[in-house]
Amino acid sequence: MAREKNLEEIKIIAPLMFCAFFVSISGITYQLIIGGISSYLLGNSVYQFSITIGLFMTALGIGSLFSKYIEKDLMSKFMLVETLLGLVGGITGVLLFYSYAISELYIVIMFLLIIAIGSLTGLELPILTRIIEDYEDLKITLANVLSADYIGGLIGSLLFPIILLPNFGFIETSYIMGILNLVVAGIVYLKYRKRMRLDKFIGVFLVLILILLTIGISTVKSTEDYIEQKLYQDKVVYSKQSKYQKIVITKDKNDVRLFLNGNIQFSSRDEYRYHESLVHPAMSLLKKRSRILILGGGDGLAVRELLKYPEIKEIDLVDLDKSMTDLGENSKYLLKLNHGSLADKRVKIYNQDAYQYLEETNKSYNLVIVDLPDPNDESLNKLYTVNFYRMIYAHLNNQGIVVVQSTSPYFASRAFWMIHHSINKAGFYTKPYHTYLASFGDWGFNLGTKGFEYKIKDLKVKVATRFLTTEMLASLFYFGEDILKVKEEVGANTLTRPSLIREYNRAWEDY
Repeated sequence: MAREKNLEEIKIIAPLMFCAFFVSISGITYQLIIGGISSYLLGNSVYQFSITIGLFMTALGIGSLFSKYIEKDLMSKFMLVETLLGLVGGITGVLLFYSYAISELYIVIMFLLIIAIGSLTGLELPILTRIIEDYEDLKITLANVLSADYIGGLIGSLLFPIILLPNFGFIETSYIMGILNLVVAGIVYLKYRKRMRLDKFIGVFLVLILILLTIGISTVKSTEDYIEQKLYQDKVVYSKQSKYQKIVITKDKNDVRLFLNGNIQFSSRDEYRYHESLVHPAMSLLKKRSRILILGGGDGLAVRELLKYPEIKEIDLVDLDKSMTDLGENSKYLLKLNHGSLADKRVKIYNQDAYQYLEETNKSYNLVIVDLPDPNDESLNKLYTVNFYRMIYAHLNNQGIVVVQSTSPYFASRAFWMIHHSINKAGFYTKPYHTYLASFGDWGFNLGTKGFEYKIKDLKVKVATRFLTTEMLASLFYFGEDILKVKEEVGANTLTRPSLIREYNRAWEDY
């Protein structure tokens, strides 16, 4: 009899333990979705994830506290909470994007969603624990429920960046997690509906929400297209969520623009000004030009400028995102601009983290071009540190040069000078310069040399260009007093004190 009783209890408890496991997967995923979307739309990922996690934990406490007032018909209450969580969590992705695209209420809606999802999640485990407590000892119940919760959290945190986000994006992942909550509610309903009151009402409510989220998944492509068109001024002609970033290309008449995570990377109307300024001042100083390294630059536009020098024998391009370099090799929009540069036999592409590449390679170069996105998150910050520039220094030949795109000296003066000081502290003789782009405004660079100093008059344009001339090169190295006065107010940026992120985000938050 005791054995039969134990088997019966296991049959009751086991499905509830699986519920705890899947509830945890959805809970951590909702946090990652909200933090990820906020970082994508607003920048400053540390701040966005800190706010999301902190507020979510507070809401968990609120939900747990409120759970003590739920005393009767716990199975029904658990299923209702799970169904509501499926509804709110399932529409989180689309609601956040819509609120940003068509209103000024993004922050308010984000906070409300975090509180709602966190409170509902906080209700779940206490109710579930009390249900299971009727069948086994409290200490065993707590141990089992919490272990299922923690393991589910680990699985969810791995699934999101590796599988869910790259393959489904934010909105569809949100729908999928909502349906997961509904599946949990459905299991509870089918297994325990005889223990519930108002079982028909609960079942109808569950089915209606499931239909809503299923419609959402079936129309997700048109929804994403509509939202992206709202987020970008011009027509979106290409959009892909890669493993690392959202890649978007827009087109308006003759203007093609590339965006990474919502940040413009170039406009075809003036990109040549940027890339000529990035490449040719450094190339004019080089005595040897046989081997060049580009960090970033997966669009192939910097390579296009380098290929104007026939003496170059090898160009290594290191870009983390294979989706970006594939686009540079195959997109009709980019091929028209980069002239098929990435297909040149002298170019070798490495889809690898730039920091890791420098740690592992034993190659040395005449020139290193750092053409990376602005340092708006921690993964990019490490590529703007003294530590990183010292690694570049070690991989340069004597008489070698590094040139770094360094954000806007006008809009982000403190960030610009912090990059300058970081390169200088790494051992380079460093001069800053800038140029004006209609699509970006005033944009800055830093040119550092190893083992020699130079004078501005030494710079000469030696290849065909659309913008740069020898006569105008000197003007790039002069700054107004309003920019220069900020120079001594900041120091260098390091791995252990990533102050550049703070300066960068403060500078751009009003633009």
